Amino acid sequence: MNIATQAVTERDMANALRALTMDAVQAANSGHPGMPMGMADVAAVLFNRFVTIDPADHRWPDRDRFVLSAGHGSMLLYALNHLLGYPDMGVDQLRAFRQLGSRTAGHPEYGHAQGVEVTTGPLGQGIATAVGMALAERMAAARFPDLVDHWTWVMAGDGCLMEGISHEAIDMAGHLGLGRLIVLWDDNHITIDGDTALSTSTDQKARFAAAGWHVLGCDAHTPTEIADAIAAAKADPRPSLIACRSVIGFGAPNKQGSHDVHGAPLGAEEIAAARAHLGWPHGAFEVPGPVREAWGRVAARGAAARAGWQARLASSAQAEAFRAAQAADAAPLAAAMAAHKARLLADKPKVATRKASEMALQVVADALPFVVGGSADLTGSNLTRAKGQRAVQRGDYGGSYLHYGIREHGMAAAMNGITLHGGFRAYGGTFLAFADYCRPAIRLSALMGLPVTYVMTHDSIGLGEDGPTHQPVETLAGLRAIPNLVVLRPCDAVETAEAWEIALGATATPTLLALSRQNLPLVRENAAENLTAKGAYLLRGGEGRDVTLIATGSEVEIALAAAATLEGLGLRVAVVSAPSFELFAAQSPQYRADVLGTAPRVGIEAAIRQGWDAVLREGDAFIGMTGFGASAPAPALYAHFGITAEAAVQAARKLTGK
Repeated sequence: MNIATQAVTERDMANALRALTMDAVQAANSGHPGMPMGMADVAAVLFNRFVTIDPADHRWPDRDRFVLSAGHGSMLLYALNHLLGYPDMGVDQLRAFRQLGSRTAGHPEYGHAQGVEVTTGPLGQGIATAVGMALAERMAAARFPDLVDHWTWVMAGDGCLMEGISHEAIDMAGHLGLGRLIVLWDDNHITIDGDTALSTSTDQKARFAAAGWHVLGCDAHTPTEIADAIAAAKADPRPSLIACRSVIGFGAPNKQGSHDVHGAPLGAEEIAAARAHLGWPHGAFEVPGPVREAWGRVAARGAAARAGWQARLASSAQAEAFRAAQAADAAPLAAAMAAHKARLLADKPKVATRKASEMALQVVADALPFVVGGSADLTGSNLTRAKGQRAVQRGDYGGSYLHYGIREHGMAAAMNGITLHGGFRAYGGTFLAFADYCRPAIRLSALMGLPVTYVMTHDSIGLGEDGPTHQPVETLAGLRAIPNLVVLRPCDAVETAEAWEIALGATATPTLLALSRQNLPLVRENAAENLTAKGAYLLRGGEGRDVTLIATGSEVEIALAAAATLEGLGLRVAVVSAPSFELFAAQSPQYRADVLGTAPRVGIEAAIRQGWDAVLREGDAFIGMTGFGASAPAPALYAHFGITAEAAVQAARKLTGK
């Protein structure tokens, strides 16, 4: 076909995506051509007729969100963004696909390239994160009805729908009636091992319908069917699943339809055959002008829509409030939290840090209207709901409290989506032991640099009778191992308030609060400075010390009791509260040396020692857990496992020889 002399069709637009994919994967000698080639027609119709974006402003708040949940098909997204004219996605980036330093990573990475709304690749995360985006759109539209009116589009594969998180996500979306969410399922019947019949018999359409979704299908290679299905989905008030029956690797005549085309270069011979089969006589990375112009018209339509939106914003009575929500500035919290900490110092409450968190959260909710959050069915235990917070419900999205249900993984991914969408800061709670249910999404929070807040209560054997299934003895170590995640284990109400200040002030780091079930005394004597932000600090003593006791959270009380006994024996003792190893590691070497000193050290934490090498040396002592916990009242457990002031005293005396 001579495209230069004939009208450009959506098949031509799709073939450009296919050709760029083949060429980039071949140049990299690695990648996944099958999905992009199979869904190219769907992508062409979707963007040509429905998606509203403007590459000239990739952060325009009212843009549509497109999520490539099947992140291994990243070349589809990169080819789209190249043809749409994103300024950072020149052909040089396609030629450098999967190479060090390029924006075209093997799986799409948020922040590495414009037009990548979320990091995807771990299957299921994209669709679950998109639920959070769609929820944020509905909540924002309830607050700013004349300024928010966009859609969330997801392209997902069989793998995304097999992953357990997809069940949590689609149930949540159906329950909340998120009708601005449309999932285009690459229904190609192929996984890496072969036909999907090898591993699943699930009727996906029935599953989505049972969760309250609008379900329909189309031939993924017939533009009229694709367009009709999308139009019908937009007209329905429910979230929609469109089963796009596709041929994986469509266009590669000898490999299409086979799992062999999923994750390997086609090879020069098959690429040549595909070009002939598709009627695409152009060279590698070459796209004829008329096809580029067709894709350019998609961007132009988006630019016009953005201009109209900017005019509405300029004349809106809500413009100032909208901009404030987008900025999500925590500055108004400072004065209110200072007053709260002053009250704490005066009242000296003995409360669990989960209760102290609730107290601080009330201050946050009153000061920052853009903060939204909830719990995975543990509201009364996590204490994550402030007075006055109204629940978000189907058809009523004006509230700020979210009942996530028993869906810890889905909750964490949705929080990522809410935060990525913009206009809100998200928090969510569960027991610390169930952080492992959230872990893949927590890891992506850290990888993307999203300032979400995880409120994890019942943080040790101190939760007592629920026993070892709920006692997270090893969980802190695992969380501290995640790069760019700040883990905070506060020791009293003041440190807890400071922890919330840190969380809400973060801009590129998720924060996890590990909070106690049992009551803890107020041990801080002043709050002029946010000492928790230093990660560790001298709570008591420090000059001419004989021994340093280092503790976190509920065990700071034990360290202080041990210090009193040791001082009675004539030892000079420093007590260090260390709520965050990550923040302490970020301090200057001199500060860390001044806090830790050179004397023998005793670490105290109701968890395993792993990770404590950040503050303990070989030969220092550790009072903590070496295995799982047990079911009993908390005081009995601390005594049974030897996490006591007496044990700390004995360890200190042994180290000092006194």
